[in-house]
Amino acid sequence: MVRSLRKKRPDIWLSVSVTTRQPRPGEADGREYHFVGEDAFEAMVSGGELLEWAVFAGHRYGTPREPVARRIAAGVPALLEIDIEGARQVRRAVPDALLVFLAPPSWDELVRRLSGRGTEPPEVIARRLELAASEIEAGKDFDITLVNTSVKDVCGQLVTLMTA
Repeated sequence: MVRSLRKKRPDIWLSVSVTTRQPRPGEADGREYHFVGEDAFEAMVSGGELLEWAVFAGHRYGTPREPVARRIAAGVPALLEIDIEGARQVRRAVPDALLVFLAPPSWDELVRRLSGRGTEPPEVIARRLELAASEIEAGKDFDITLVNTSVKDVCGQLVTLMTA
């Protein structure tokens, strides 16, 4: 979804999160994530350098505050790919942020997509599915919900929302 959006509209800036997890094969520091150790992440939290942060699947993830603020000040559409708790933190920090919930078309399709990636072991997939049930319920707290039935369609809807 994000790849399609960036291909269609490279002018939409995608925030690169910080994480404590190890890079997966093919990932590069600063492209998919900024990979840091626990101590560096904790220093960012304590220093107020993160707009939001959360623990997901046993690792910490966060959005650096300064690059987001810089893009917004310059009028550049900015996209943050974050979880439910991160969205709640963004809502508190930036009350006028537009929160868009990307929902799966069905539970079965979500299971198929997570299992089909082949990037996580079964116990991680099970934890993600457990979390997904509560996340789907929390989707009602967002400004808009888009159902991801077609990457092309949802991408178009998201571009329209971000550039309106």
